[in-house]
Amino acid sequence: MDFSLRQAVPADTPALRVLIEASVRGLQAADYSPSQIESALASVYGVDSQLIADGTYFVVEAVKFDRRIVACGGWSKRNTLYGGDVWKAREDSLLDPSKDAAKIRAFFVHPEWVRQGIGTILLDACEDAAFVAGFRRLEMGATLSGVPLYKARGYVTVKDLSVPLANGESLPIVHMEKQLPAHLPVRAPR
Repeated sequence: MDFSLRQAVPADTPALRVLIEASVRGLQAADYSPSQIESALASVYGVDSQLIADGTYFVVEAVKFDRRIVACGGWSKRNTLYGGDVWKAREDSLLDPSKDAAKIRAFFVHPEWVRQGIGTILLDACEDAAFVAGFRRLEMGATLSGVPLYKARGYVTVKDLSVPLANGESLPIVHMEKQLPAHLPVRAPR
């Protein structure tokens, strides 16, 4: 399958909302209860317009399917570890690449497009861009569903976290971290 990676733009927002909801409902059902999923969609997950404005959010399009957006994900030079525009506990101060870790953020793949290397395409793009921006360490708040991919890509668990949800429940996630190599890796063309 041919995929194309590009930076997200504000006009992508409606398609991203649909993609995020489909991804969460379709891929996280084995790890979270229906009430956790619905509350997380209402109060944590969603489009992060700051990532789009910063130029650090990417979309993957399926070339042979009218360039349909099938995945999204990004990295951040800001302090917020997780959460879209609806997340009230945002901390958007800028990070210092010489001492702070860039944040891997908001990865979502449509359920019909999983297991095709799309998450790896996004993660490579984010790691490379963060490296070029001067960051040598990355961290994330990974959903339970995403942990296997991130572990396979060299991320290690720092600690388990519990995100408070609007309905009074909590959403378990995993704080993960990765040290980047001293030199940007040479990636195979995609």
